[in-house]
Amino acid sequence: MARTLFRNLAVPVVLLVLWQLLSQSGFIKPVILPSPLAIIERLWIYLLPAQNLAESAGFADWIWSSELLSDLVASMRRVLLGFAVGAGLALPLGLLMGTDRRFEAYLNPVVQFLRPIPPIAYIPLAILWFGLGDPPAIFLISIGAFFPVLINTISGVRNVDSIYIRAATNLGASRMTMFRRVILPAATPYVLTGMRIGIGTAFIVVIVAEMIAVNSGLGYRILEAREYMWSDKVIAGMIAIGLLGLAIDVGVNRVNNHLLRWHRGIES
Repeated sequence: MARTLFRNLAVPVVLLVLWQLLSQSGFIKPVILPSPLAIIERLWIYLLPAQNLAESAGFADWIWSSELLSDLVASMRRVLLGFAVGAGLALPLGLLMGTDRRFEAYLNPVVQFLRPIPPIAYIPLAILWFGLGDPPAIFLISIGAFFPVLINTISGVRNVDSIYIRAATNLGASRMTMFRRVILPAATPYVLTGMRIGIGTAFIVVIVAEMIAVNSGLGYRILEAREYMWSDKVIAGMIAIGLLGLAIDVGVNRVNNHLLRWHRGIES
């Protein structure tokens, strides 16, 4: 255990120490790349609540007075709203396209045409259609979440083992029973994988959208720091993004593992 921990941390620790020494010696200019200690200090200031906050203020007041926490909440709110819209549209459409070949034949050319277009390319149209603020950001996020969920849902329905289909047919299952008791459970691993990819994509898109269309959130704060040449705050924001993205991925993965306990049992 200790040996494994040492191997995992040895290289990062050496690099951080070397980075700090080069910064202190003046070899690296702070504007170009601030020292690790300066970044940690900036991250701590970024996290602290406002100094004029009353001692009797509640927990919600403390969150909104902390620049970092308020930005995290704003970014997460946009991610969840955009993901809910994108996944909410993609899931039923993917189930329908996966089960109905004729319906898929009509929509598949449009889907395959739009899928390679990155959500960032829609920024001018999003601002033109929705103006500034949350609506264009949520629109871009929903596009980023839509296609991973859609494609994985279609694949999940199409890859249902034919043995299950034949067995249910021989037992006299109706079309609705077949869909509800056979196709949907068998496609669930693919759907959840698509949702995991989709929410990861949504988190990437929200950072870009916040740099352009809104005046709050982690992306906006990084762009603001760049304009004032606060390199330490830029990197502190990047660290916050990495930690939040890691937390989201771990949380979604645990939810998937919990929901797919029955599937792992079948495979084992």
